[in-house]
Amino acid sequence: MPAFTAPDGTRLAYRVLGEGEPLLCLPGGPMRASSYLGDLGGLSRHRRLILLDLRGTGDSGTPADPATYRCDRQADDVEALRAHLGLDRVDLLAHSAGGDLALQYAAGHPGRVRTLTLVAGRARALGVDFTVEHRLEAAALRKAEPWFEAGHPAYERIWAGTASDADWDAATPFFYGSWDATARAHAATEVEETNEEAAELYAAPGAFRPAETRAALAAWDARVLLVAGELDSGPLPRVAATVADLFPRAELSVRPGAGHYPWLDDPRGFSGTVAAFLARGR
Repeated sequence: MPAFTAPDGTRLAYRVLGEGEPLLCLPGGPMRASSYLGDLGGLSRHRRLILLDLRGTGDSGTPADPATYRCDRQADDVEALRAHLGLDRVDLLAHSAGGDLALQYAAGHPGRVRTLTLVAGRARALGVDFTVEHRLEAAALRKAEPWFEAGHPAYERIWAGTASDADWDAATPFFYGSWDATARAHAATEVEETNEEAAELYAAPGAFRPAETRAALAAWDARVLLVAGELDSGPLPRVAATVADLFPRAELSVRPGAGHYPWLDDPRGFSGTVAAFLARGR
């Protein structure tokens, strides 16, 4: 894998898939290796995907200072990648917890971001988060699923903070639009792809300064796309709409029947939607 050096000397790796205009992709997890993104449902047919392994994940090196796992401190890594690629402005895509990193990078470097695509993106950086009530509201939509009865108590224990490893396993189907062979294979790699120590530090105290970030992006002229899964709890589509309202030029796409990984549930629809957004106004 190609690599570059972060400002603190940490070696960071990234994957390149496809051809054409580059699209920088930040993974979620938090702190899950970018391999789980695959080629984002065939998006590599439209753009050259630059998939960053965040520090301490995948093929990237481990930093000397674990405090640099904090989300806001990793924004310097994104800027170092942009400079390494020799790009004046970037199209940026982030999934899940990667949304917080993308937002903080955009707030610190607004002139460097042409477009921002948030896929099931968190927005704690803007002061918006998901509640237990949001999680349970989305879970109720799955009552007809054959795995609901066994999985729902486990799902409740997750958000109550009392879950065991077995509970996480039982509740995993709630995060996918369809609990099929593709979803099972995708879920099976999560533990090995995630740096748990880094995940614990990602949202450490001080990571988010919502008032500052909102102020920095209040008049931002970049186009923003939010992609939400109809069945996802993080965010619910209406919460994603609330986030969209915080940007001057944002639009929302709710993918029917999709969960937290919409490129798996509807590859063609997802990749087509994102590709069309990126192609407009260039």
